[in-house]
Amino acid sequence: MPESVRSSERPGERPNERPGERPSERRGAARTAVVWEALLPVLGDEPRDVVDIGGGTGGFAVRVAELGHRVSVVDPSPDALASLDRRARERGVTVTGQQGDLSTLLDLVGPDSADMVLCHGVLEVVDDPAAALASIHRVLRPGGALSLLVAQRHAAVVARAMAGHFGQALALLDDPTAAGRSGRRFTREELDTLLGDAGFEPVSAHGIRIFADLVPGSLLDLEPGATAALVELERAVAERPEYLPLATQVHLIAQR
Repeated sequence: MPESVRSSERPGERPNERPGERPSERRGAARTAVVWEALLPVLGDEPRDVVDIGGGTGGFAVRVAELGHRVSVVDPSPDALASLDRRARERGVTVTGQQGDLSTLLDLVGPDSADMVLCHGVLEVVDDPAAALASIHRVLRPGGALSLLVAQRHAAVVARAMAGHFGQALALLDDPTAAGRSGRRFTREELDTLLGDAGFEPVSAHGIRIFADLVPGSLLDLEPGATAALVELERAVAERPEYLPLATQVHLIAQR
C-alpha cells in the first residue's frame, strides 16, 4: 500500500531541505505536508485509539504514535508489518501490526473500537467501496473521524492524456468504475455520496499534490528553498475549490 516517504522531522513541522536529502524525499515532504496539517487538529492532544488501514511500513502510523496516540496498523503484507515493527522500535514507540484488510477489519479490531481511522490509498483497490466505508463506520466510535485519502479522477484523465494515452483518458472521463493499474479513481462528488450513504458527514476537503507531481525532481534537488516554496504553494491552494480538479489526490475528513 502507498505510504509517505519517511522523514526525520517531527509531525507538523515544515519540511526543510537537508544536506544529502534525495529529491524523492523532498517531493514526499511536499506531498504529505497538507495531509498532516489537516490531521493534527483532528487528532488533538489527548491520547486516542487510531487504526491505520493499509498502513504499510508505518509512514503515517509511527508519526501518529510519536504524538502519544495508540496506533494499530492493519495491512495484508507480512513484510510491510515487519518493517513497521522495526521502524517503530527505531523511533521508540509502540505500534500494533495485524495482518488483514478491509474485509477482515471488524474481526480484527471490533466495532466501536477506534476514535480515528486512516484510510489512505486503499479505497481505490477494494472491490466494494461502499461496503468498505460501512465497515469503517462500524469500527469508529460515535463522533469518531475518518481520514480518507484517495486518487482523484479528473487529474488522472489529464495525466493520461499528457502521456499520450488518449484511450485510457477517454475511458476514465465519465466511467466511475474504470480502473488502471493502481485501481479506480474518484471525484469529490462521488466521495461525498459514498460517505453520506455510509453514515458519515464530510467535515473538510483538501486537494493533495496539485503541483507536486508536476515539478521536476531536478528542480527540488538544485534550487535552494524550492521544497519549502512548493509546500507553501500547496498549502495556499489546497482548500480552493477551483484547483481541486487538478489534485492527484483528494483528502477528506469525515465524522461518524
